[in-house]
Amino acid sequence: MRNVVYISPHFPLNFKYFLVALKKMGARVLAIGDEAYEMLAPEVKESATEYYRVCDMHNINELSEACDHFQQKYGELFSLDSHIEYWLNAEAQLREWYNIDGLKPIDMFKIKHKSAMKEVYRSLGLRVAEGEVVNSLEEALNFMKKIKGKFPIVAKPDSGVGCASTYKIYSYSELIETFQVKPNVPYILEEFIVGKIVTFDGIADNDSNVIFRASHLFSDGLLNVVNNNLDVSWYSLRDIPPELEEIGRKCVKAFNVKRRFFHMEFFWTPDNLFVPLEVNMRPPGGALELFNFAHDIDVCDVWADMIVNNNYYVEYEKKFYAGFVSRKSHYNYELSHEEIMVRYSDFIVGLAHFPKAYAKYYVVRTKDVDKMNEITLEIQKKC
Repeated sequence: MRNVVYISPHFPLNFKYFLVALKKMGARVLAIGDEAYEMLAPEVKESATEYYRVCDMHNINELSEACDHFQQKYGELFSLDSHIEYWLNAEAQLREWYNIDGLKPIDMFKIKHKSAMKEVYRSLGLRVAEGEVVNSLEEALNFMKKIKGKFPIVAKPDSGVGCASTYKIYSYSELIETFQVKPNVPYILEEFIVGKIVTFDGIADNDSNVIFRASHLFSDGLLNVVNNNLDVSWYSLRDIPPELEEIGRKCVKAFNVKRRFFHMEFFWTPDNLFVPLEVNMRPPGGALELFNFAHDIDVCDVWADMIVNNNYYVEYEKKFYAGFVSRKSHYNYELSHEEIMVRYSDFIVGLAHFPKAYAKYYVVRTKDVDKMNEITLEIQKKC
């Protein structure tokens, strides 16, 4: 029986199904977290052979003590994951110490720093947004000279997740103001690329072969959504653009993605180019449900079967468009929640709850894109 260590089985809540899948595939599941055992979901308690509680998950020595305990009690550790970007460095260090396959510390720089990502993309011959790491306002002004003062630009931490502490800057005065308030960490400035956000998501095996893939198209960039307090929606494409899939597969190899989910973001420009934005070594936020509804599969099973049994052959078909449609808590909408549920009962397959800023996320599934767009417009139509 293969020993699989899973870090943070209690957060986020839907990740408990990874433990369920691991047990189903025959693994001995060994979990590490800082939550009290009594507070764990029943699925975690039923799936884990043992749960080791640490006081501080940021303390790598405590995590190592847990792994030592598991190894002494159950034997060699076969796999270790959390599926959470925040714990990537800890995962990598533990894999190196315990000789576990997967991403190691040597891989971290190019998947944690946006400037290093650009070099990987350039090595593949891909167009990237012009950008540069700056440590001072003077360096930022020199960068603006290089791009001939073309605004807007985007400023974001060189090492960071999502759009935290990210700014869209329209003028020199805003640039100066940004450097007065931004965190004191290296920032990367980039030219602004016009286009929609599209992703290449999936699972890679131990040889960086893509065994499952999907693509999601966003109504707007997350930065614009946050800055302008917009509703957002996104859905899985039934047909992945061939060029995007070709680029995505090359990136999986180039970033040495092994035995894990990946989430790659691209700008899909009006002239039909795919400009890479960033790569993440995790499932896309909220997309486990979309994977499942779009393909009528359990993607946790797909991942667990690969981890435990080295089963790389996955039979699946893209049957539906599946998407999330948000409504903000402070807006007034034309249709009430009850009216939506009656009118679109054949298409709404679930409700999701993400940040508190949103009152509802509707999970919508259709067989044609026009219906998906119609439902999205009607759900988000304001009074």
